[in-house]
Amino acid sequence: MSLRITDIERITLTVPFTPRCEKWNAREVWQWKVVEVCRVETDAGFVGWGETLPHYTWGRVSDDAVARVKGKNPADFLGDDSLGAGLQMALYDVVGKALGVPVYKLLNQPLVRAWCPISWWTIDFPPEALAEEAKDALAAGYVAYKTKARPWWDVWAQVEALSAASPEYFKIDLDWNEFLLNASNAAPVLQSLDTYERVALYESPIPHRDLEGNRWLRQKTNRPLAHHFGAVPFASAAREEICDGFVVAGGLASILKQGTLAAAFEKPFFLQMVGTGLTTALSAHLGAVLPFAQWPAVNCLNNFADDLLINPLEISGGYVRVPEAPGLGIEFDASTLTKYKMEPPYEIPKERHILSVVWPGGRVVHYNNLRQAAWNDGWAGNIPVQERGVTMETRLDDGSKDFADLFAQTELGPVRDRR
Repeated sequence: MSLRITDIERITLTVPFTPRCEKWNAREVWQWKVVEVCRVETDAGFVGWGETLPHYTWGRVSDDAVARVKGKNPADFLGDDSLGAGLQMALYDVVGKALGVPVYKLLNQPLVRAWCPISWWTIDFPPEALAEEAKDALAAGYVAYKTKARPWWDVWAQVEALSAASPEYFKIDLDWNEFLLNASNAAPVLQSLDTYERVALYESPIPHRDLEGNRWLRQKTNRPLAHHFGAVPFASAAREEICDGFVVAGGLASILKQGTLAAAFEKPFFLQMVGTGLTTALSAHLGAVLPFAQWPAVNCLNNFADDLLINPLEISGGYVRVPEAPGLGIEFDASTLTKYKMEPPYEIPKERHILSVVWPGGRVVHYNNLRQAAWNDGWAGNIPVQERGVTMETRLDDGSKDFADLFAQTELGPVRDRR
């Protein structure tokens, strides 16, 4: 194929969240609204589109990567993960368009499904907000919901709220990011949650590196355990039987390799590729050819108020239809390049707030930064790993002396208190 890249543009946008995600994402993933769109133009008139979430990605697009491919045939760089997320995606899109085939036909594997399982995703929300999200998920065609289980929320109350707002076939996947710390902590929590019919899967309840603990924990629960592929060497994960399946992420070459290894051991997995409609479409193409991509993919599309597409992807019964048009098979909405254009620096300032974790009996710990304070405190074992009745309260900066004084204290570390 004679094809040459004549121009590459990178345009950074601020894509809004939905109102509920806007409120709760502000604690930790507020920067996900920053989306770098990559536009690749060729001498034959074909244009490819890709995207990178620069504050959450397996690989940013560098100036060197752009210079390396410009003037070259995009087909020569398929599978090159070093290009970064958005540029790699755009090259697959433009080559598919030039050949008149969907991206999945460029992956050198047979089609195994025309519809791929997909999950609604949110970060940790209070129970009542999760229930409202579940209603939105059902209305949008989803039947699976993946969310974060955290020591600052009552996970039983969260599951009960989700269950009350959904039908029997609606499934809930819970991700602890290792916050249960060890198998002796995790076993009673997971065994209790096993009794809820909506609960389908547990991700990373304890550290991946604890091979013995994970193997023992699998024997104590009747739900599958998932771990991130590569968090421990794959040979060790398979040999020690530490999980039932995997979380697969990264560039296309890496994902195809991970998917092949998982299939060799008949381990299911879900694709974790975060972004708007562009990334979700690419995820569907990968899921179409990877036989063991059987768990609902996590793309976080539902967090965004705009998918950046002319026509949305079709989602029904918990599955997204794999696009059949050439390239990614979607039409990018070029008007969003003006509508959401962002000026440098490509960062959104963090709002000042105080996060108060409150346990029964009036025990309180105040933080001003979820990732640096609450995460560190939780991972260090300085707060209860999972207690009923716990909740988190958010206080925004109201300009008062009381707020300023408490905020200054939290700058020095977590502040323990009683009510």
